[in-house]
Amino acid sequence: MSKTFVLAPDSFKESMTANEACQAMRLGIARIFPDANIISVPMADGGEGTVDAILAACAGEKVKCEVMGPLAEQCVEAYFALLDQGQTAVVEMALANGIQLLDVSRRNPLYTSSYGTGQLISAALDQGVKRIIIGLGGSVTNDAGIGMAQALGARFYDIKGRELNLGAECLLQLDRIDITGLDPRLAQTDIVIASDVTNPLLGPNGASYIYGPQKGATAAQVPFLDQSLAHVAAIVQSQLGIDVQDIAGSGAAGGLGYGLMVFASAKMSSGVETMLDLVQLKQYLPQADYVFTGEGAIDQQTLQGKTPFGVMRIAQQFNVPVIACAGRVGEGIDALYTAGFSAIFSIVPECCTVEQACLHGAENLERCCENIARIMRMAES
Repeated sequence: MSKTFVLAPDSFKESMTANEACQAMRLGIARIFPDANIISVPMADGGEGTVDAILAACAGEKVKCEVMGPLAEQCVEAYFALLDQGQTAVVEMALANGIQLLDVSRRNPLYTSSYGTGQLISAALDQGVKRIIIGLGGSVTNDAGIGMAQALGARFYDIKGRELNLGAECLLQLDRIDITGLDPRLAQTDIVIASDVTNPLLGPNGASYIYGPQKGATAAQVPFLDQSLAHVAAIVQSQLGIDVQDIAGSGAAGGLGYGLMVFASAKMSSGVETMLDLVQLKQYLPQADYVFTGEGAIDQQTLQGKTPFGVMRIAQQFNVPVIACAGRVGEGIDALYTAGFSAIFSIVPECCTVEQACLHGAENLERCCENIARIMRMAES
């Protein structure tokens, strides 16, 4: 009797998209189980690759549009997914304002902005959608979503009545917020934030201190960025009567989570759970014999809502064994076994640099899945 394998990996960052990971897994398994029923369900958690994973797993339409990149002089071709006969849009902020769009030498959160994400949201509203799901991972911004709000019609002025420039550098100059021009369609649309970041906006565990350095912020800039976000939050509370700075996830994407809650009345949700619902993974599990999942790194942080953990929790409901593959297997995986993972494998066959591991990711994943399948075949004999 042929086996049914459900493949539900996330992307392996800087190596494979989720769809490419599915293809590598499929090739390895099919070499040992040529008659197997293999179902690919590419996954994401709201970060880079979310829209591509959704389009690969669901019947949807890709809508392209040109938007401002992380820097004001940039123009990038981004896109979003239309689902549910045009009723739902899935927007990935990384496609407009992601860290991958800038070379390391050009990354500086004082000057990058989320304006392009606001343009993506506007383009989705132009399609007449009733719901917009926004994935926040992979940003290179730290502007509290002010750029996004500017693109959607909000205005921000300094004490002399001049509009603020884009980027975090001028946020301390904010004196007055005018939301009378904010796109009225936002109030008629269900805006959902898909993010598994739980950081608040401010403080040592906030957007600037935790994520600022990886976006190019120097040690001297980080306190300035945090002070700037605190100033924005104080003005918002004073003039708009909104205080969401301490809500888990408000610090996501350099405070874009905060900005979306303030200016778009967005609701925070788990990224992986939102994606699991969209791709309807559960429908494939009653007939599954095995589930394969994975991403670039698996360690104790996987338990904090990462894609493999979300996949495993769903598979547990159907008593389906879950095998996880990763480029790096870190500390604390005993806790993952306790939680319910059946097996966890590193796909890297020998000592090498990260760059080499990423370069050969697909072939390593294919070989790893073939070896796992060989063990399964031997166990049947």
